[in-house]
Amino acid sequence: MSSLDPVAFDIETSGFHDDAVITVAGFAHDLGESLICNLDGRTADRKALVTTLDEHSERTVQLQLVDDEQALLDAVATFATHQLDGDRHYLTAFNGETWSGGFDLPFCRTRFLRHGMDWPFGDVAYADMMQIVDRFDTNDQSDLVGVYDALIGDQTCDPFDDSATAVDAFENGDWLPLLEHNLADIQRTRKLADLAARFVPKSDFSMKNLEPPRR
Repeated sequence: MSSLDPVAFDIETSGFHDDAVITVAGFAHDLGESLICNLDGRTADRKALVTTLDEHSERTVQLQLVDDEQALLDAVATFATHQLDGDRHYLTAFNGETWSGGFDLPFCRTRFLRHGMDWPFGDVAYADMMQIVDRFDTNDQSDLVGVYDALIGDQTCDPFDDSATAVDAFENGDWLPLLEHNLADIQRTRKLADLAARFVPKSDFSMKNLEPPRR
């Protein structure tokens, strides 16, 4: 299963309260990165953002700006339907969904539910990098940044010391650093997936299928 190409996924949110929304959703894949940003009715200079973001990518960054969370979820569903191929790809995140919890996928499920939308991730496998990197000695590091620095250590474009700063960036309309943070996280996750494919036995890739039994 680990011979499949990883597609890294990560979201940013406006917080952890009941009415928190997804502010950015990002995918890192073999052609580059795809970012979807919820402007919450505000405006941004897409051309200027892409010009800077492309400087941080080895390939190319696709950026979609949308007006609200429902439009962001529509864009995520479109990507999942048209870009994720269950015969070629597996979805991955860092603490996106583990046997004991996780963040990104549970949060997404709730938001799709709240908007009355179908779950878009069909017959695609998922493996969480937080569990797979247990096969390495990470010097007791357990978060994405710490694990990445311990195993890879390449410089990233992340302007934040922690993800909580992304909440303030969204509230203030600071789109570039918010997007750079998400870009850095999906790039970190995909590089960890590539590393795991080189060193971790296939049998240790705990894959699960994201398709619900009733569709």
